[in-house]
Amino acid sequence: MSSQPNSYTDSNNHFAGGTTPRPDGLQPDTSQQDVSLQHGSPRDVTHQGAPQDTGHADNGQRRSGEDPARQSLLNVRAEVGKAVVGQDPTVTGMLIALLCGGHVLLEGVPGVAKTLLVRALSTALSLDTKRVQFTPDLMPGDVTGSLVYDSHTSEFTFREGPVFTNIMLADEINRTPPKTQASLLEAMEERQVSVDGVSRPLPSPFIVAATQNPVEYEGTYPLPEAQLDRFLLKLTMPLPGRAEEIEVIRRHASGFDPRNLSAAGVRPVAGAVELSNAQAAVAQVAVAPEILAYIVDVVRATRSAPSFQLGVSPRGATALLNTSKAWAWLSGRSFVTPDDVKALSLPCLRHRVGLRPEAQMDGIQVDDVLGSILASVPVPR
Repeated sequence: MSSQPNSYTDSNNHFAGGTTPRPDGLQPDTSQQDVSLQHGSPRDVTHQGAPQDTGHADNGQRRSGEDPARQSLLNVRAEVGKAVVGQDPTVTGMLIALLCGGHVLLEGVPGVAKTLLVRALSTALSLDTKRVQFTPDLMPGDVTGSLVYDSHTSEFTFREGPVFTNIMLADEINRTPPKTQASLLEAMEERQVSVDGVSRPLPSPFIVAATQNPVEYEGTYPLPEAQLDRFLLKLTMPLPGRAEEIEVIRRHASGFDPRNLSAAGVRPVAGAVELSNAQAAVAQVAVAPEILAYIVDVVRATRSAPSFQLGVSPRGATALLNTSKAWAWLSGRSFVTPDDVKALSLPCLRHRVGLRPEAQMDGIQVDDVLGSILASVPVPR
C-alpha cells in the first residue's frame, strides 16, 4: 500500500473482487481484521469497545482516539454489543443514519433482534424511543396524533402520537395500508406533523427505523417508491453465524432478559449533545471534485442499467454523498475516498432502484446489478 496521502486508494483497499475496505479509525493499526460490506452494511471489525490509540496517524492526519465525538459513538457501539450479538454492520449503519439525520429500513426475518437493537441504541444514546406495531387497521392519527375534545375546557386539544420521539420504531411497516404509510411522509421529510392546518415540529434528533419481513408478503402493502426514497439506508439483518448463535443462547442461559437492558449492562454513554457535535464534525469532511463526479457516475449508471426499470434519483446521490462522509469520519479520516462510496453504495441505493420484470424472472438480484455497476464505473485515482 502506498504511503502517499494524496492517493484516494491509500487508506482503503479495493471493494469487490479484491480485499475489502478497511477504515483504520475503527480498529488499531495492528489489527489483521478487515472491514467489508457484509450483506450490504458497513461491517465493523469489533464491537468490544473503542480501539486503543497506537500513536500512528492516518491519512486524515487524525488519530482514532483524538476526537471525543467519535470516541463517544464508538462507545455507543460497544454498549449495543452488550445486548445484541452479530449485528455490528447494522449498528454502524444506524449510527451513520443518526449522523446524517436519515431514516433506516431494516429487513430481516423475525427473531434477529431488530427491535432489541433499536432499544439498545436509544438507551446508549439517552434518546427517547417509541414502538408502533403497524397493522391493517392502524389509522394515520394513531401515528401522528389527533385532536381530542376536552370536556373540561370545551375545546379540542392536540394529543401527540408516537411519532413525537427521537427514534420511532415502525415495526412491520408494510403491514399497514398506504393511507397510514403516507402519514409518515411529512414527518420523515419535513420533521413536522400538520393537523388541522397547524404544523408541529418533531423532536431533534428524529429518525424512523422501520422493519419489514423479507419472506412473508401475504397481507402486506409494499412501500411505494416515493416513500422508499425517503429512507436513507436499507440494511439487511442476516441470521447469525454458528458461533454468534451459540453466544446468544449462552447469554440467555445465563439469565439475559432482552426486556431489561440495564441488567445486561447497557448504559447511556452519549447524548444529543455528543451526537450534534459528531454531526458538525461530519459536515467538515472534505470531498474532492473527483469523488463528487464518481458518485454521480455511479448513480447515473443505475439509470442506464439494462436490468433496472427505475434508476437512482438525485436525492439518492445526495444520500450517498452524506453517508460516505459519515463513514469516512467514523473511519478516522477527514476526507472521502472511493472505497467509502463503494462501502455505502448497496445499503444506500438498493431500495431506490427497481428491477425489470424479465430480470426478476431470471432471478437477478438488485445487489448483484449494483455490484456490477461498481465494478464497471472508473474509480478516480
